[in-house]
Amino acid sequence: MTGELDDFAIVTHGGAGEPLEFTDGCEAAARRGRECMLETGDALEAAIAAVVVLEEDERFNAGTGAVLCLDGTTIEMDASVMDTRGRLAAIAGVRDVRNPVLLARAVADTPHVFLIGEGADRLARALGHERAQPIRNSQHEKHARLLSELAGSTPVMPGIENRLFEQFWNYKMPLALPSSQSHDTVGAVVRGPDGHFAVAGSTGGSAPSLLGRVGDTALVGSGFYAGPLGAIAATGVGEHIIRHMLARTVYGWIEQGMPLQEALQRGIDLIDNDVDTGLIAVTKTEAASCSNTHMPVGKICITKDS
Repeated sequence: MTGELDDFAIVTHGGAGEPLEFTDGCEAAARRGRECMLETGDALEAAIAAVVVLEEDERFNAGTGAVLCLDGTTIEMDASVMDTRGRLAAIAGVRDVRNPVLLARAVADTPHVFLIGEGADRLARALGHERAQPIRNSQHEKHARLLSELAGSTPVMPGIENRLFEQFWNYKMPLALPSSQSHDTVGAVVRGPDGHFAVAGSTGGSAPSLLGRVGDTALVGSGFYAGPLGAIAATGVGEHIIRHMLARTVYGWIEQGMPLQEALQRGIDLIDNDVDTGLIAVTKTEAASCSNTHMPVGKICITKDS
């Protein structure tokens, strides 16, 4: 596909609760998604290209900016892709991949839909995917802040007592604890000129979390969903999003004819207001976002009538 797009929409997000100063990163991702659509004509490839930009921006909790687990050394990342051409795949708990969303896309070409941990990392090696970047100072700094706050009485994860992480500690190293938390994803939803929809997401996981924790980003219907009427991506604390099957629930309201912005707001209202939550979505005619906190977003929406 070359030339200009006469019907195209993309919305990207950098995580609920992330600073609005990061909006430039989301806008750059949206522009890259548009460029990819012009190059490939494929909504899923456009969504993935946008997410790769966010994975390469260390400000975001994905890819090169993924948060460290509580042991201060382990990184566990999840990613997912889905479109209306039948491509669906996710990975969870990968540790040595620079761009997890590209690995999720590769899984969509295998006989499987979901790969985890060592098996997913081995597939990445077999396919020649680039290894993860060395841990950065910014990741160590975020981890130090987290440990400091876990030692306090204010819950670092809304609704969860800090002492529970000590009670169920499952890392090899002993726990040593000496209002920053990280549970963010990055994501993109796309409507292509051919009417197909796609969604892609990636996350460095939640901090704090037990080893092996998987959130909503890798779970279809919770953190992401794409169907013939649109595509939706969620961001926030996965344990809350999963309980509401948030992405598919919102899609159901769209199926019933509810206006997009109303459906997104209704979805946000399902989650306690003190739990940072955000949604982005595209439909046949609209592109929108909604959150109960600040959330950096990039959006390009071109319609045949515009």
